[in-house]
Amino acid sequence: MAVVADVVERLRAVESSAEASDGIVCFARLYREVTESVGAELVASTFANATFLEQLDVAFADLFFEALAGFARDPALVPDAWVPLFASRSRRGIAPLQFAFAGMNAHINRDLPIVLVAICETRGVELRRGSPEHADFERVNDLLARVEERIKQSYLHGWVAWLDRIVHRVHRLDDVIAMWDIRVAREAAWTNAETLWAVRGDPAMRADFVRTLDRTVGLAGRGLLVPADTWLRRLARKLGA
Repeated sequence: MAVVADVVERLRAVESSAEASDGIVCFARLYREVTESVGAELVASTFANATFLEQLDVAFADLFFEALAGFARDPALVPDAWVPLFASRSRRGIAPLQFAFAGMNAHINRDLPIVLVAICETRGVELRRGSPEHADFERVNDLLARVEERIKQSYLHGWVAWLDRIVHRVHRLDDVIAMWDIRVAREAAWTNAETLWAVRGDPAMRADFVRTLDRTVGLAGRGLLVPADTWLRRLARKLGA
């Protein structure tokens, strides 16, 4: 059975598959760092249901890998939520942080509700607030918020960021950062999972809900990928600053 360490290795392979500026690579880097932190926490901490969390993490990652492989075969069959990132991966003018957030948007807002329901069904666990699994989910939210903030600051601090904000007073990247919050996204994912759980006995309604969610998340992804990079940041990356 796959474990979190296997997910990390697969993400490293994605990272090495293209240039560092590639949109999917930018997302894979963030995803890998987040996954490493979750894996370390699973080893170091006591969760009510650590097995549930690990299975959730692996199944969650599988949806990204399946979407990525599917896009290479036939883009028309890939969930709408993933299309903005995959289709824009080489587009100029999009900052690495935008690619990373667009990937997290698709993965958390679209994939997470689906996989939460699937794992609960597989393990015979009731998906509800107040459960041990929900408490563990909330603890992971706190961890991910800390990791996200650290990674976000790595994009925004330093002399390049300081000078960039002087040269470019109206900064689209600030708007993108304000649009995205991993804790809020995961809370919404749990709520959407509760809705899916409630209609799990009605395949047609369940499919309609997922289809609508998929399209809505895709629209948000396009908003996150409106070009916001600047010539100064691009120059700094080329120089390795």
